[in-house]
Amino acid sequence: MSIAHFVASGMGGLRTGGDLVARMQFTKNMKVGKAKDYVAKKLGVTAFDLSDEYILRELREDVGIGVLTGVPGTPKGIAAKMNIEDLLGIKINSCEKFRKYHAKR
Repeated sequence: MSIAHFVASGMGGLRTGGDLVARMQFTKNMKVGKAKDYVAKKLGVTAFDLSDEYILRELREDVGIGVLTGVPGTPKGIAAKMNIEDLLGIKINSCEKFRKYHAKR
């Protein structure tokens, strides 16, 4: 996971769309250009906008996919990851484990 973290944080991480682009690269084995286009389309912005901290900060809050600093009333942690799953149409292991654990209870 350290490589994935390094790549995502090097691309801006939660400040921009880097974490989402990296997730698509690792999950769907996409090249960076295709992953940027896919994420941009899902968010309704241009691939260029994915690197703009101001645009993505507001968008991430509106869509509920997590921001760097906690904002009252916005999803955090696993809730934000579940929103990322829905937005990108992928499965995230930690979300699957969370659902499996809570289904047993």
